[in-house]
Amino acid sequence: MSSVKPVIVRARHGARIALALSAVLTLAACGAQIDRHGHVFVDVDLSQIQAGISKDQVKSVLGSPDTTSTIGGDAYYYISTTQKSVAFLKPWEIDRQVVAVYFDGGEKVQQVANYGLKDGIVVNYYKGETPARGKDLTLLEQIFGNISNRKMFKDQRPGAGGIPGPGGGL
Repeated sequence: MSSVKPVIVRARHGARIALALSAVLTLAACGAQIDRHGHVFVDVDLSQIQAGISKDQVKSVLGSPDTTSTIGGDAYYYISTTQKSVAFLKPWEIDRQVVAVYFDGGEKVQQVANYGLKDGIVVNYYKGETPARGKDLTLLEQIFGNISNRKMFKDQRPGAGGIPGPGGGL
């Protein structure tokens, strides 16, 4: 009898180890993922952008801008964002860097500005939904609204004889 008891104890101990190991692997799979999008900034390149250099020189150092502006003067914008996501949850932005290079009328750099996440707000340009006109109806309102609008049970015109459809009778 004494030889059976140690086997049961070892089996329970092995089950506990397997359970602990599976819990650790499950939690490790839910670790955070960091994604970087947009421009990759290098401090050496940014230090080369000085007032007075031309647009072409800016493009040769930083590359093509992510976006440009001509409102209130000419400008190039280089944008980088960092997002964090955990498991199946929606990712959220944890860092943003925008380098704005403003040009004067002679297409020379007038000013370089650095903006971060604290300087702006997150703007969702695309929601993935099409706005609908009118009122949102519940399921019951849709069902009963269709029945009453189509007059499915009888033709309500006087003298029509109760037969639905374009002739109304015999």
